[in-house]
Amino acid sequence: MTKSKRNLGAGLTLIGGALIAALAIASEPKPQPTSYMPVDIKESFASIMARMKAEKPAVEARQKALLEKRYDLSNRPAAGVTMSRGKPVQEGVRTRLPRGMTWESLAQMSPEDIREKAVFPAGFLPLPHPNHAEGGMVFPQFHIDEIKKQEGRDLTRFDLDFDLPDQFLPEFPAPIYLTTRTDLGDVSQGKLVTIDNYYSLFNGILNPKQIEGVRLLVTPFAQQQFNQTEDRRSEKPSRGVTCFECHANGHTNASTHLVGDIRPQEFRHRIDTPTLRGVNVQRLFGSQRALKTVEDFTEFEQRAAYFDGDPVIAAKKGVNTLDRATQVHAMAEFQEILDFPPAPKLGIDGKLNPKLATASEMRGQGLFFGKANCASCHAAPYYTDNLMHNLRTERFFKPQMINGRMASADGPIKTFSLRGIKDSPPYLHDGRLLTLDDTVEFFNLVLETRLTTTEKQDLVAFLRQL
Repeated sequence: MTKSKRNLGAGLTLIGGALIAALAIASEPKPQPTSYMPVDIKESFASIMARMKAEKPAVEARQKALLEKRYDLSNRPAAGVTMSRGKPVQEGVRTRLPRGMTWESLAQMSPEDIREKAVFPAGFLPLPHPNHAEGGMVFPQFHIDEIKKQEGRDLTRFDLDFDLPDQFLPEFPAPIYLTTRTDLGDVSQGKLVTIDNYYSLFNGILNPKQIEGVRLLVTPFAQQQFNQTEDRRSEKPSRGVTCFECHANGHTNASTHLVGDIRPQEFRHRIDTPTLRGVNVQRLFGSQRALKTVEDFTEFEQRAAYFDGDPVIAAKKGVNTLDRATQVHAMAEFQEILDFPPAPKLGIDGKLNPKLATASEMRGQGLFFGKANCASCHAAPYYTDNLMHNLRTERFFKPQMINGRMASADGPIKTFSLRGIKDSPPYLHDGRLLTLDDTVEFFNLVLETRLTTTEKQDLVAFLRQL
């Protein structure tokens, strides 16, 4: 055989092999959707960390651009209005309007027209996680710094930082009020409660069972992003996180996460951590899960929510299986004595004392229980009906992908209590509403109540007194 024939034969063999390989790839079935996360990670931790650190600037730039497009993020505190320990409350509607629209003109349109003309404000759409495809717990920097100072634990994620500016977050550390010792006022002494100081803060105030509950609430346990495995998101192996990592001082620091009970990933909702104040008057727990007791919720968090709702991965990373009869009960007993902050203008019926309230606040109260239709869900004195409601916001927009989050139907959402609401920004279950002014505009549009500018201002004035 000549050399040219041999070369031709070799070439045909290579081409044939390539065609066979291509056909084999084409014939392989496409990956099927799965409810489970990968357990056996093939990539080394060093490789994962290097890759995600390199991706971090682009991920955060994308989220920052989204926030700046949606909102006015400037620091504009309301004159003379503060949270319980003095942090200024931000004022004004921060959601940006579509070009050519006003809030008045928008409120005159039907949901169908708003949807078809695509003029539903972007800030009213579901808010994605800082990196929605990745998800997981993300903590504000001020909390990370304090935990590192007190305990030496590092809650920094090498792949991601918290996204919302500090001025839109609750005060830190938050005051702690107890239903059992209202005479003491704030019992936090201005400190963040941790494993290092919980005993000195509460010994002599709580009973032994409640003190044990606090200990468990500030004890680190393994969690999806903070553990010892190769698919963690902390640079060093981590002891984990505590319940009070998000519910700081039994309140909230606005830490974010994704709900564990929805698949696939793009349909999972961002969570704005709700306060634990007033759980004693609540009958549903979880923004959408409708768990019936705080004991159920406490156990659910440790077994599933810490691990993105995947008990398979929980077994790998170190699930903390609490004892229901003792540990869960002790944790719940403390949570159930966390009180709302004082509201000096409210009477025993939860409504304003006319002798103490301003004319604007009184008008706002009339609107709350009347034209604005707020009280149909948020009934006095605790401003919740302990039910779930579906606002059907999808009437106003077409499904769309936003930074990895499929914005579609929110579904039924728990009616959170409005007592102490000015202490708990941002608002709605995913934190998409930065101020109370945003919240009033949102519900004015969604409930089609057509409030005037003055009526909206009066309603905000009332909400600040709850």
